[in-house]
Amino acid sequence: MSAGSRASVDADIDIVRLFGALWRDKWKILLVSLIVTGLVGFLLATMAPTYRANSRVLIETSETIFTRPQDDNGSPQDRVDPENVASQVEIITSTELLTRVAEELNLAQYAEFDETKGMGAIKTALVMFGIIGDPSRVPVEKRVLEAMRERLDVFTVEQSRVIVIQFTSVSAQLAADVPNALAQAYVTIESSARLESTSEASRFLAREIEQLQESVRIAEGRVADYRAANELFVGQNDEVLATQQLSELSTELSRVRADRSSLEARVRSIEGALGAGAALDTLPDVIASPLVSSLNGQRALLNAQAADLSTTLLPSHPRLKAVRAQLADVDGQIRSQARKVLAGLRNEANIAQARETELERDLNTLKAASARANSQAVELNALEREAASQRELLETYLVRFREAQSRDEGQYAPAKARMISGATVPFEVHFPKLIPIVIGIFVGSVVLMSLYTLMAELLSGRAMVPVNAGSTFEEDLSAVKSGDAQAASAAPSMETPEEPVHQLDDEQYAAETVANELIDRGASRALVVSPDGLAGSANAVTLARAVAAQGVRTILVDVTGANASGRQMCVDRRPAGLTDLLVSNASYSDVIHGDFNSQAHVLPTGRANAKLASRSIARLPTIMNALESAYDIVLVDCGSAGVEALETLMGDQTELVLSVIGDPGSQAKRTVDEMMAAGLDDILLIVGEGGNNAAEPYDNPVRQRVFA
Repeated sequence: MSAGSRASVDADIDIVRLFGALWRDKWKILLVSLIVTGLVGFLLATMAPTYRANSRVLIETSETIFTRPQDDNGSPQDRVDPENVASQVEIITSTELLTRVAEELNLAQYAEFDETKGMGAIKTALVMFGIIGDPSRVPVEKRVLEAMRERLDVFTVEQSRVIVIQFTSVSAQLAADVPNALAQAYVTIESSARLESTSEASRFLAREIEQLQESVRIAEGRVADYRAANELFVGQNDEVLATQQLSELSTELSRVRADRSSLEARVRSIEGALGAGAALDTLPDVIASPLVSSLNGQRALLNAQAADLSTTLLPSHPRLKAVRAQLADVDGQIRSQARKVLAGLRNEANIAQARETELERDLNTLKAASARANSQAVELNALEREAASQRELLETYLVRFREAQSRDEGQYAPAKARMISGATVPFEVHFPKLIPIVIGIFVGSVVLMSLYTLMAELLSGRAMVPVNAGSTFEEDLSAVKSGDAQAASAAPSMETPEEPVHQLDDEQYAAETVANELIDRGASRALVVSPDGLAGSANAVTLARAVAAQGVRTILVDVTGANASGRQMCVDRRPAGLTDLLVSNASYSDVIHGDFNSQAHVLPTGRANAKLASRSIARLPTIMNALESAYDIVLVDCGSAGVEALETLMGDQTELVLSVIGDPGSQAKRTVDEMMAAGLDDILLIVGEGGNNAAEPYDNPVRQRVFA
């Protein structure tokens, strides 16, 4: 090791000297800060103060339930959505509206809106020499509009339909007048636009209604002409007359057929009774005859008389024979009357049959007429639909025309917006706020001057002091190996351990040599343990870069839990890593990152929840095996992990590397003893900055020499 590098390593920062430099230059720091603050304060004092005010406009419909136009479903048409509100912002900032307000307030007379007014000598000279453009060549209206837009800010309040119109001016009065005038002009122009739209709608509807009325008249005339030409007269229920007559004739035919069938059944009944010699007084048609009813009464009386006589007279008595002869005559009359009833029924059946035949003939005639009417009704229906659609459209236009005409005649057109908060004249200056800015400039100047003083002190080397010039790390090692107790006790970088520690070999190896040794041994995995905690991760990074420099595919896995080595190799400050892989939030391609300073790769700790990742720690051996299949050497930065944790990370062809910062103390030696007590006796040592930047193997009773 060179003397120069040794001096740089053994130097430290003297904090007392640094703060002493601040105290030494306190007046210079204060003076510079006061000068900077005074200059800034002077510049701010010469600036014209600006004022800011705002007015607020609410976008809503001012219609009432009685005057609001309705759509076809009877719901309001005038709805306000976010896109509508955003569109109103563009209307407020439109050239037309800004020009109207500028003319109303005569803003062109103010110098802040027309830069040609009050031009200083410097600006005039710059214009004369052509360094800057001549503002007088720009029309005054454009100059005023550009100045207004620079000072105007129109925006919507989040989650509302309120638009804020904010304006900044050197005049407090103008700061309030411009947003108020702009809000009023916007409300007025909205109302005028709606009124003009209503008037235009009235004129349009009037023209359309006139044309539709003529169209409806023509369409209805076509329907009437077609009906007359084809004799498609309408009966009840809006049916074609032929179809209606066909229906009625079918009903009558069914009734006549039923009557004929009934008469024929009654004829057969009477004929059967007469042929069988059965009693005729049980037949309804015979009984219904008045003569039969009278004869039945006579027969009853004669039967009663014959019964009385038979009790006192013999059957051959003349009186009894006379009564029986009268009974036979009555029965003959009844049968004769039954034949007359039968003849009448036959006549009625014949009449019904003739009527049925006539109805069937008429029905066939009407069927042909109805078929022709149905085929012609298709064209008639088309004409009627056309007339109906024209009529419905005319009625719709008439309703809307009446609404628009009533609004137009009454000049009723409520705007979609109203000003809910007018701008008031501000009394507080918006910019510059002199006191807060001056205080901030003073504090910032003091901080910057203090940093400048500290950096100057550091760069000069006056704040760098050498570390305690005791024995070097190599001398301590020699003292331990030679048994020189006095030299060992005098070494300030070594403490006498309470437990025996293993001795160090004399040969020293740089990180490149350790890398070569790992490659020569064919190590597929190397665990780097640091008794000094996270500080030893720098040695793991150096070793990974040294191995990668040999053309070996190398990855450094950070299991320290604090991303100690990942921060030194990744550009991203919070990269995805091992914990994300354990909880399956990312793939291998997402968690493996390239070292910005070498060809090595790094698998950082990750940003997933550590407790959640610990539940999947059983996947860690699988992940390590997968990395070994993709890389030649897998280096694992274990931090200050214990022996039990190391055993879970051990695999085939695994080497152990002990990382020490500065001279090794008792903690490092105890760590080695614990490893060797667990049977891990092949231990490599790397000493980082603060020591001799070398790598050394521990000596042990099993093997005399172990190379790192």
